[in-house]
Amino acid sequence: MLGGALTAQASTWTDWIADGRWAALVVIVDIALRLAFACVVIVRKGSRPSVAMAWLLVVVAFPFIGIIVYLVMGESRLGSRRRRIHALVLAEIDRAEFHLHDDPRAQQFSLGPGEAQVERLARLVSRSPVLNGNSVEIIGHPDRMVDAMLADIDRAQSTVHLTTYIWLDDRVGAAFETALLAAARRGVQCRVLADGHGSSGFLAGDACKRLRAGGVRVVGALPTAVLRAIAHRIDIRNHRKLIIIDGSVGWIGSMNIAAPEFAVQARFAPWVDCMMRMSGPSTRELQLIFAEDWLLDTGENLESLLVEPPPVQERGVPVQVMASGPNFDNDAVRSLLIATLQVSRREIVMTTPYFVPDPEMFGSLCVAARRGVATHLVLPRRNNSRLVAWASRARYQAMLDAGIRIHEFTAGLLHAKTISVDGNFAVITSSNLDRRSFEINFEASAIVYDTRFAAKVRELQEGYIERSVEVIRGQWNPTMREQLTNNAAALLSPLL
Repeated sequence: MLGGALTAQASTWTDWIADGRWAALVVIVDIALRLAFACVVIVRKGSRPSVAMAWLLVVVAFPFIGIIVYLVMGESRLGSRRRRIHALVLAEIDRAEFHLHDDPRAQQFSLGPGEAQVERLARLVSRSPVLNGNSVEIIGHPDRMVDAMLADIDRAQSTVHLTTYIWLDDRVGAAFETALLAAARRGVQCRVLADGHGSSGFLAGDACKRLRAGGVRVVGALPTAVLRAIAHRIDIRNHRKLIIIDGSVGWIGSMNIAAPEFAVQARFAPWVDCMMRMSGPSTRELQLIFAEDWLLDTGENLESLLVEPPPVQERGVPVQVMASGPNFDNDAVRSLLIATLQVSRREIVMTTPYFVPDPEMFGSLCVAARRGVATHLVLPRRNNSRLVAWASRARYQAMLDAGIRIHEFTAGLLHAKTISVDGNFAVITSSNLDRRSFEINFEASAIVYDTRFAAKVRELQEGYIERSVEVIRGQWNPTMREQLTNNAAALLSPLL
């Protein structure tokens, strides 16, 4: 009887398939899923209309695939485990006493009206106050940067903490390996946090094995195993570039542990970066960021390293360090950049490799130029991301019409992310001017409220401009094919 029942059932399915009813069912399921996920997008992204429209286009236009893409990349999901750990970080590490300083000189500074507004905003979104008494230096020459960082590691006595998005096993990677192994042999506790995607080759390679064998703790941040996509978004990356030595000397900026010839994408080389070296009270903020990241990925609490504040430096300057990432849900980077545009009165210069702003950021940029602020944007002429380059150029005409001066850097891939405002203050950051940095990646920024430092940053930016070709209004005349390509890419820009 069972055999007869199975035969009858098989015959029924065969008939059902043969007469095409399965195709109708597939169409019905597809339409139902698309409508359902369109509703999800509207509910989840409706407060950001441009983002919602882009995701609606993906979900509706591409059967099944669009839904899968949204499930994998549509939400900034860290996963329940990481969110629980982050709550622990906030409760146990990110405490008020670690943001303050017992030396009253650290609180003695004055800010102008514009800087005071930026300071307040950055403090609200990151809990990090301005602290005075910091020695700061901006370095844009690659050999000087590497030599100075290695010299600091060679002088380390207790700890070396390093966070990087990319670590390449090239001449610079080898030099850092040598320095870290030597420090570990001296008894220095060395911890390296390398992004699980950007440094995947390094984490699986011989250099990482040698470091671990030599006593250096190397951890892959935010592992990218495909199965993890079920619990959290796998393209959330730790994009920070930090080095903290003995809790008293810190580095922040855009340079990965890689030589400027960047072997994995040599045709765009050299990579042009800058880093800021600092010592003083605000260095503990960098240590705090590292401690948060280390706890998220290892479960090890480094709170004991945050107890002693770094000493105030004579003739130091006010610095504010700001962490941002998907676990904060506060639009920190976007808010900071829009604030710098709104408070600018004479001149603002921004350098970035990836320029895909959202409407709010783009509108603020154009308004600044229309208000009479000399607004300069410096981008690489040849970009390693074609889609980003196309989406950027789709906005050129509108920016030129608003009075923004666009400079395309021709001496390699400009990777430095800097902002100078009115000669009064400057921002050094790992963040690009795109949605990925605004909402998805973990980033770190430093705001230096000092005219001398701002002048040094502006001098560095002027060097970039001198090696650039300015895009002139009236001469910018893309072909119809280029306009189609650029504008098509711009439609997807909210997703980039």
